[in-house]
Amino acid sequence: MTAPLPPIATGLRGRCPSCGEGALFQAFLTYAPRCEACHADFSLEDAGDGPAVFVIFIVGIFIIPMALGFSMILDAPMWLTLIVWIPIIVLVSLWLLRLLRGVMFNLQWKHDALEVKSKDIRK
Repeated sequence: MTAPLPPIATGLRGRCPSCGEGALFQAFLTYAPRCEACHADFSLEDAGDGPAVFVIFIVGIFIIPMALGFSMILDAPMWLTLIVWIPIIVLVSLWLLRLLRGVMFNLQWKHDALEVKSKDIRK
């Protein structure tokens, strides 16, 4: 039996949590339906909103203070601050979102954590 693949490393690389070879994404943020290398089925997995929450926290803690510092230290007009920092915020957010979606997906896969739906709960 082979050792389990580290979910954080494979998630950051956007690789299959099962084999570590196939691509996890078919588009920038869209999961592939299955791994092209080992044919693992990705249809039931979903990282949900967790990655987006982490991105909001990370951008809010690190990037927003840098934008405020830029505006205050350089005494830049608001239009210049917006022109410079809005693209930075968008690009950093998208980059982090892809990384964190991969990590969350692979952690779910490792721990066999599936979404619980209301029809699955017995009364």
